Amino acid sequence: MERIATADTQASATPSGGPLADESGPASSLDSGLLDAMPRQREVLDGAGELRFATPTPAVSVSASTPAVPGEPRVLLALRRLHPWRLLPTPTGTPFTFCYGLLLVVTSLVAQYADPTFVTQLHQASSTDVTHLLRDPFLVLVASALWIVGGVVSPYAFLFLLVLTALERRIGGVRTAAVFLCGHIVATLATEGTVGIAVLAGHLPATSLHRLDYGISFGVATSIGALAGLLRPWLGLPLLALFGWTLIEALIAFTDPMTNWGHLISLTIGVATWPLVRRWARTAQVNRAARLAVAARVEVAGV
Repeated sequence: MERIATADTQASATPSGGPLADESGPASSLDSGLLDAMPRQREVLDGAGELRFATPTPAVSVSASTPAVPGEPRVLLALRRLHPWRLLPTPTGTPFTFCYGLLLVVTSLVAQYADPTFVTQLHQASSTDVTHLLRDPFLVLVASALWIVGGVVSPYAFLFLLVLTALERRIGGVRTAAVFLCGHIVATLATEGTVGIAVLAGHLPATSLHRLDYGISFGVATSIGALAGLLRPWLGLPLLALFGWTLIEALIAFTDPMTNWGHLISLTIGVATWPLVRRWARTAQVNRAARLAVAARVEVAGV
């Protein structure tokens, strides 16, 4: 608390025999029992001329971001502070996730309602198998990321919306795209390269060079690993452990070992990006603060 010197405390230090003591009348008798330098309430004369003490006005805390509403439940107030609508992508806040999500919705509708033969041809042309990677790697690496295995009802579609939205709000759209594509490309090359080596060594048949391989799961797994490093430990570590254990269980089931290994590789890539994404997040936070400061100065200047 700041120490405040008032005129009342200075008046109490005046000698009792001075002229001020003669004019104060009853106030001098009140001062006699006070210790030196002891703060007291300010004295006010009411309309009848009687002496009384002014009561301090209670301080009111005003929050510009979350104004207090009388009688508002604490749960609703907590939800307002969390901003639950920020969990979903928006055209202005997360343009990369929003546009990419719309594109995935379109391809999922095509896969569901188009002719099955036509859809199979599209999937085969987009597959990142060894044969296509050797023939046209750039085209198939991009095209394979335009499909969701299982459509919009797939768990990876749900994770895509939540994880990439949260990641883009922290590091920006271009950097989120870089993390996603890094995991998608590196994990694809690692798994399909292993398949090619196994075929050359005679451990897998030649038909493995043409197996279908497409989808966004590698990029989503990498994004989950990267996001876990930006969240608070009580949230990021459980997320990483839960998702990692799910991938290990799928690998133990041995239904699709190459894809399951690709998911674990992708998650590891995401964890490896922690130093980079944390630096990006700090830079993005500083840039946002600078833009808000500039906007505030412009608004003040306009007023």
